[in-house]
Amino acid sequence: MCRCVRPRRALVRAACAVRTCALRPQPGTRRLEAIQESGSPVIEIRELTKRFGPKLAVDSLSFDVRPGMVTGFLGPNGAGKSTTMRMVIGLDRPTAGTAIVNGRPYAQHPDPLHQVGALLEAKAVHTSRTARNHLRVLAATHGIPTSRVDEMIDLVGLSDVASKRAGGFSLGMGQRLGIASALLGDPSVLVLDEPVNGLDPEGVRWVRDLLKYKASQGCTVFVSSHLMSEMAVTADHVIVIGRGRLLADCPTSELIRSASSNRVSVRTPDAGRLQTALAGPDVTVTVTAPDVLEVDGLASARIGEIALAERIVLHELVPQQASLEEAFMEMTADTVEFHAAAGSTSAGPTQEPSSV
Repeated sequence: MCRCVRPRRALVRAACAVRTCALRPQPGTRRLEAIQESGSPVIEIRELTKRFGPKLAVDSLSFDVRPGMVTGFLGPNGAGKSTTMRMVIGLDRPTAGTAIVNGRPYAQHPDPLHQVGALLEAKAVHTSRTARNHLRVLAATHGIPTSRVDEMIDLVGLSDVASKRAGGFSLGMGQRLGIASALLGDPSVLVLDEPVNGLDPEGVRWVRDLLKYKASQGCTVFVSSHLMSEMAVTADHVIVIGRGRLLADCPTSELIRSASSNRVSVRTPDAGRLQTALAGPDVTVTVTAPDVLEVDGLASARIGEIALAERIVLHELVPQQASLEEAFMEMTADTVEFHAAAGSTSAGPTQEPSSV
C-alpha cells in the first residue's frame, strides 16, 4: 500500500488545471505551422558519442528536435536514451560530438530553468524537503516568485501533500513533483525521460494532454517512453535508437505505415462472389471466416470500387495497419540487449520438490 494516497479532490483539481490550460488562447494554425516549418531545430545533436570505459553507450548519434510538436524518443533498454538526454542537459560529458539547446550547450545558458525543463529521475529530490520547499529552492536560483511555485503544485495535483516530505512520496507522486520542477521556469524546451512511469491512468492522460498543449503553444517537447500505445497517441514525430545508433527519425504515422502490410480485411454477406470479382494475377484472397476475406495486393479504395461495380454489399472494409509497438519491435529486433528466456513464464520450478 502506498504511504501517501492522494485524495480524489486533488485528482479533480489537477484534471481541471489541464482543462483550464486547454481553454487559454492558443496560437493559430498558421502560427503553429510557421513554428514547425521554420527549419530551425531547438535541440541539435551532432555525432554525439559516449563511452563508459569499454562500453559504447551512444555511437555517433545525430538528429534534430523541432518546436511545435511532441517528439518521442524510443529504444530498447540499454539503447542510450537516458544517456543522450543527460548529455543534452549537461549531466554527462560527451566523449565526442555536441548537444546544443537553443543555440548553445545547456551549461552555457545563464538562465537554464527558463530555457529547458528537465525530468530525468523522479526521485532526485532531497528526501527531507517538502514538495513546496523543493520547488522554492529551485525557484530561488532564478528569482521565480513563490506564486509560481503554488501554481505548479496546484497544476500537478499535489496541493494536499505539498507540506509532506518528498521521501514519503510514491513513484507517481514523485513524477508529478518532477514535472512541476520541469515546468517551474516556464521553459520553451521540455526534456522528459519516462514521465508517465508510475502514474495511474488518470495521470497518464493528464501528462498526455499537458505535452500536447505545450507543443501547441510552440514548445519543443522531447520525451522518452517504453509505452508504445501512449507514444502512438502522443508523439507527432519519433526518433528511434538501438545500441546507441539512430534507427529512425520520421513522423510517427510514417513509421507505422512503413511496417504495415498491404492487406485489407473485408466482411460481406456475399464473400464468394466478391472473391471471384477480386481475383487477379497479383492479388491473393484468403477466406478467414464465412463472411470475411483477407485481401493482399489491392488497396481498400479499389476493393470498394469493385464491390460497387458488382453491386456487392460490404459490411466492413478495414486496411490492416501495424501498431507503433509492432513497428518498433520489428525495427529494434536486432538491437535488444536483454532477452527473457523463450517459452518460460516462471523463474521457479514447475513441480513441487518431493519431501524427504
